[in-house]
Amino acid sequence: MADLECRDIRKAYGERVVLAGVDLTVAEGTLTAILGSSGSGKTTLLRIVIGFVVADCGTVSIGGKLAADAGRMYVPPDKRAIGYVAQEGALFPHLTVAQNVGFGLPRAQRKLGSRIAEALDLVGLDRSYADRRPHELSGGEQRRVALARALAPRPALVLLDEPFSGLDAALRGDTRAAVLGALAGAGTTAALVTHDQGEALSMGREVAVLRNGRLVQTAAPETLYRTPADLDLARFVGDAVVVPGVARGGTVACTFGTLAVHGELVAGAVAVMIRPEQIRVVRTADGGGVPARIVGLSFYGPESVLQMELADASATAVTARTFDGTGAETGDEVRLLVEGTVATYRAADAKPDEGGEAATAAAS
Repeated sequence: MADLECRDIRKAYGERVVLAGVDLTVAEGTLTAILGSSGSGKTTLLRIVIGFVVADCGTVSIGGKLAADAGRMYVPPDKRAIGYVAQEGALFPHLTVAQNVGFGLPRAQRKLGSRIAEALDLVGLDRSYADRRPHELSGGEQRRVALARALAPRPALVLLDEPFSGLDAALRGDTRAAVLGALAGAGTTAALVTHDQGEALSMGREVAVLRNGRLVQTAAPETLYRTPADLDLARFVGDAVVVPGVARGGTVACTFGTLAVHGELVAGAVAVMIRPEQIRVVRTADGGGVPARIVGLSFYGPESVLQMELADASATAVTARTFDGTGAETGDEVRLLVEGTVATYRAADAKPDEGGEAATAAAS
């Protein structure tokens, strides 16, 4: 198989800049999730890699071989050995499953049929599906057939463009697992474009986040979630509770007390980012914590999400997730503890020591 390298990819339509100097590497045999909101440029990047769109600047290399160098050379899509899975699968409705899967194979391989059967095996579909038509399949089965079609020619790289959109939650999970298993079984290098944070974090060995045409961070899922590059990214990849504080020597003093800091150490006035699952809700003052009042509650089966306000003068809004069935109700007075380490970010408009006395007082 092959790795993928994009260097300084730029694309604009008139005055609208879609991609502004993107560098991306996908290691051989791995899947990288390209995460971004609508309009961030992620689908345009995918279309440049496959060759449907020509970049204004930059290079694309697959397996060390140059596929595109803006203004100098260009390999057409059918010569790039790339498999592509579009949104909704895009199967040919008049063809059988076998005919869809074999569409990109040489005529001799289509007649032999063995590679079609192997591709169905890879995606976990029984070979009895071969004679069915797309309208006879569930949404998840259609996505598996689309992946089988992409894998059948043994491409160097597979690109997946929002391949699970429109599927219900349970089917989406099963289909994701099947796709990951098929890609791993074939040892295929892949890039997945998605706007779904959970999808990106659960599927990618690395996650590359695009924002306004720029790649703001590429990291392993846990690193991205625990130590995002900035607060906007922290809020994008998950819920975040943000409070002011003062950082010194690997700890930060804030309204929740003195907390240990992970990631880059920033001294002085900071914003403290805490994930809701780090906040533990207790009923009595025996275990310490800061007082708060529950103002809203949402029940999701295994977990409950509590919306609270701190009881101090700030009335800071706080969200917590609890999995222990505390029986909390709106209006309850509780106390909050923070578990684990937190991330800090330099306060945007604060001088290095500004707010230090207030934060220290709140922590005590």
